[in-house]
Amino acid sequence: MESTISVEGLGKRYGATVAVRDLSFTVEPGKVTGFLGPNGAGKSTTMRVILGLDRPTTGRALIAGVPYASIPAPTRVVGSLLDAGAVHPGRTARAHLGWIARASGVDLRRVGAALDRVGIAHAADRPAAALSLGMRQRLGLAAALLGDPSVLILDEPLNGLDPQGIVWLRGLLKEFADAGGTVLVSSHLMNEMQATADHVIVIARGELLASVGVAELAARTAGSVRVDGPGARALVPELRQRGARVEHAPATPDAFDVTGLDPLEIGRLALGAGVALRELAPRRTGLEAAFMDLTTSERTSG
Repeated sequence: MESTISVEGLGKRYGATVAVRDLSFTVEPGKVTGFLGPNGAGKSTTMRVILGLDRPTTGRALIAGVPYASIPAPTRVVGSLLDAGAVHPGRTARAHLGWIARASGVDLRRVGAALDRVGIAHAADRPAAALSLGMRQRLGLAAALLGDPSVLILDEPLNGLDPQGIVWLRGLLKEFADAGGTVLVSSHLMNEMQATADHVIVIARGELLASVGVAELAARTAGSVRVDGPGARALVPELRQRGARVEHAPATPDAFDVTGLDPLEIGRLALGAGVALRELAPRRTGLEAAFMDLTTSERTSG
């Protein structure tokens, strides 16, 4: 079954509060797609709408071309983890998965396999209250995988996992995507998303900022130098004449980023022009720096 997630013109309002505004993006099979944004950006709301837990105010969200509620036996198509704490504290891990299996028509023999796959078979008969946060996260992942779905939608699944668990989950998600599965995963751990995701969707204030490959987004900050100081922008024509690329920074009117010249050459140019600089430093590189640039720009312009 084709398993693309399509969000089309999605809007969600709670009274006077707009949580999501005209949001459109596509999550394709065969990739791990990271869903990024500051707290309150609308990530969890969007995931809830995709999963049919909230009704959209405008637009629609489709999985394999239909709303979640229209999927026959949805557990066999979509696995989700939104809240690892949503387990009865007195119910054992095995009983929790057994209840889900019976409710969704999944073969009970898959319970043991799911517990084994996420590495908590040894804790199958412990009550949920006795499980650590990391083990409850793994139990939630077992529930998501129980029906052998082609789509995974996971909200902050790395929470509570130790470093070994994070590496394990990275491998599981990549393996799932490599087998043709569709993965949408939110996280605030930018370094881990850079190591795990193939593509990222970045939102803020419920609006789309970027839908782009991880390597492309991370490369936007690679090798650049931040220049800042009163009158520093007078250097821009000369920098460009020397072959540098200059991009104005959103956070301050005097700052800009230079690619193609090293800090020493820029400093010499500023000295010769009599321009005092308060910052002349290589930028951080990678997904975290690019994410901060995007979201800072949005806050400054908003």
